[in-house]
Amino acid sequence: MSARNGPSPPGKLKVFLGSAPGVGKTYRMLDEAHRRRQRGQDVVIGYVECHRRPHTEALQQGIEVVPRNHREYRGGEFTEMDLDALLARRPEVAVVDELAHTNVPGGRHAKRWQDIEDLLAAGIDVLTAVNVQHLESLNDVVQKITGVPQRETVPDEVVRRADQIELVDMAPEGLRRRMAHGNVYAAEKVDAALSNYFRVGNLTALRELALLWLAGRVDEGLQRYRAEHDISKVWETRERVVVALTGGPEGETLIRRAARIADRAGSGALLAVHVARSDGLADANPAALAAQRHLVESLGGSYHSVVGDNIPRALLDFARAENTTQLVLGTSRRGTLRRALTAGRGIGETTVELSGDIDVHMVTHEQAGRGRRLQLPGPLHSTARRIIGLLAGVILPILVTAVLCLNRTAVNLTSDTLIYLVAVVGVALLGGITSALIASLVASLLLNYYFIPPIHQFTIAAPNNVLALVVFAVVATVVAGVVDTGTRLSQRAARATAEAETLSALTGSVLRGDQAVPALLARLRETFGMQSVLLVRVDPSGERTVVDARLSEEPSGGENVSPTAANASQAVEEVAVGADATLVLSGRPLPAADRRVLSAFTAHVAVALERERLAEAAAEVEPVKAADRLRTALLAAVSHDLRTPLAVALASVSSLRSHDVDFTAEDRDELLGTAESSLVKLNRLVDNLLDMSRLQAGVLALHIQPTALEDVVPLALDSLPDEHAPVRSQGLEHVPAVLVDPPLLERVIANLAVNALRHGQGQSVLVAASVLADRVEVRVIDRGPGIPVEDRDRVFQPFQRLGDTDNTTGVGLGLALSRGLTEAMGGTLAAEDTPGGGLTMVLSLPAAPAAAAAPTEPSHTAVNDEMAPQ
Repeated sequence: MSARNGPSPPGKLKVFLGSAPGVGKTYRMLDEAHRRRQRGQDVVIGYVECHRRPHTEALQQGIEVVPRNHREYRGGEFTEMDLDALLARRPEVAVVDELAHTNVPGGRHAKRWQDIEDLLAAGIDVLTAVNVQHLESLNDVVQKITGVPQRETVPDEVVRRADQIELVDMAPEGLRRRMAHGNVYAAEKVDAALSNYFRVGNLTALRELALLWLAGRVDEGLQRYRAEHDISKVWETRERVVVALTGGPEGETLIRRAARIADRAGSGALLAVHVARSDGLADANPAALAAQRHLVESLGGSYHSVVGDNIPRALLDFARAENTTQLVLGTSRRGTLRRALTAGRGIGETTVELSGDIDVHMVTHEQAGRGRRLQLPGPLHSTARRIIGLLAGVILPILVTAVLCLNRTAVNLTSDTLIYLVAVVGVALLGGITSALIASLVASLLLNYYFIPPIHQFTIAAPNNVLALVVFAVVATVVAGVVDTGTRLSQRAARATAEAETLSALTGSVLRGDQAVPALLARLRETFGMQSVLLVRVDPSGERTVVDARLSEEPSGGENVSPTAANASQAVEEVAVGADATLVLSGRPLPAADRRVLSAFTAHVAVALERERLAEAAAEVEPVKAADRLRTALLAAVSHDLRTPLAVALASVSSLRSHDVDFTAEDRDELLGTAESSLVKLNRLVDNLLDMSRLQAGVLALHIQPTALEDVVPLALDSLPDEHAPVRSQGLEHVPAVLVDPPLLERVIANLAVNALRHGQGQSVLVAASVLADRVEVRVIDRGPGIPVEDRDRVFQPFQRLGDTDNTTGVGLGLALSRGLTEAMGGTLAAEDTPGGGLTMVLSLPAAPAAAAAPTEPSHTAVNDEMAPQ
């Protein structure tokens, strides 16, 4: 069948996801290939791994197979999918097995899933297969369950982007029977597999992981479909429980009840939502909301915050967007009197009426019916201003009366009433609602006495004048109340803006990289104008220790104040921060209006302390982990490299001691030479290990002296094995002496030369010296394949063999030891590209002063014999 011509849209990807090895995903994939071929599609096999299973191999018959690409790597020959041939063939459908496979070096990409992306980009549909244990997000979970690490993984997003995902599943007992019949592994491997990886518990857990992962992907597709088709009705495919939080004390009760409802649903999801007002004037407690958010997340749920002035509609809009099936609300905290006065439905009743197909749970709690228990608002104005307002409430109506009496004929009763009303509004602005009520009362009496017939009496003759006076008193009172309320809201809005700016600055100081706790304490002291802010740690015995302090008078030069200099006995406020810490604020008393921002600061400090504790714990664990990694690498490397020369030397000596074979003189010399070279390698390995341990312990003895390179480099090169390519030197006699320890420098140059010869692909190595300012640079240059820039630091780590083609030549200590010795002598060692290809090791050493630059013969007796170059 001929290849297609012309540009094509991107191909479609179908993934067969196996719950465990052996469930038949490759078989199912090949069966799908036959089905498509029967429909007339051009199907080829790019790569299929049958694992010598006869039934799977039989399914390949009848489908064209693109020949594989043969590659050599580390002395072995491997086969890989020929991506170029497959792209040139350009079928309609390509079958490519082992999605998570790592390619042998030499191809376009490192991973097979990257090859598949090229096929899809070329318009080729791909059928592929992968087991659940190879998904990146589940890798560590699978290792904990099975005890087997998975080194080949594929990013979850690659599989999630597939157009189709088909789960290939099998009951654990059925898979074990299939294995027992020899349909998965060879007979000699069945018993070991059944008793280890393929235990019933392991297979059940892997099966559940696959089902849950695929359910999540299906759920994403469902949400996307609902959004694309503007479907707002709830589809009860999965229980989703939303709990509404106000920041009140009943929050924990609601969260735990909602969590129990979600748990009873099996795999139900828990979501918590807080509706904030758009004007930012909500009375929610930030510290309480932070604690409730922590509780939700600890129960496996997620926390959300939305903005809306109509709380019932905002709640239901969020619930429908999340395809929620159940909504949990707390019963109203409004008291009986407040319910009677408002005479309206509460949030709960309105939500139930508008909920439609969402089940609403009204949960009772201890705070139900007790009122919101909010702190009464503080005085709107200062004491002096309130006194002035009270006086104005009496004096200003009298002054208005005097003015109006002088112009009695110019204005009528209606104008008099309006002028008094303006006076009442002015008093309300000046002194608040109380002053306005007094002004309204005084103005009513004066208006009655001086302007309503009969004049100069408190009686009223005309009924309409009674109505006018009553209307005036009511309007004056209402207007005064409105003015007072508007003023209060204006001040609350201004305060909310200031609080938002304060919290924004607070967050910015932390995000800019400032030390979290000191930055928070400093910002707290500045915000509230306190004399000092102390962070006190309280141990279980009750003893208090000052952890950090910020005082109003910082010492010059930015020096830190000793915590003991702070006087905690003058504290006016103590706020708990977590279970074992307290904030102690000294200075002015804090008004109730500052409590919300203080709670936010406290929540930030608690989080910062927790992060510091976690960072300290991680820092304590890191050296242990590093030592464990080093020990593991050492055991893995030394177990082979110590055993090999020992085994060769032992075999040679045992052969010489044997009386069963009559060796010639040449054979004896060869065996002795083999034993000697093996023991030399072993001695060099032990020396390197000892040197590395001394460097890490900081006990390496140094004897720094002026040393000529032309005396040291030849000795280092003479110690190299004879079978290597030649090493040339250049410019040694034209550079000044260097300040080094001669035997250590000899060791470094020998290690660098051996490394260059090992990777130089049989070409000669050049050791060149030059002067740069007050330093001498020694360059060891090879013409090998080189090392990528991102990997150059790794080659100086212990037990690394980056790019080695032979893992039998050392434990990977040479470059790490060379850098350590160089830095111990005050030098540096770095890697850079060789022009034209290859790698250059640049050894930079301090030059000796001109007066002390006389060449000296390097002395091997200057250090312990163990440091002598091998």
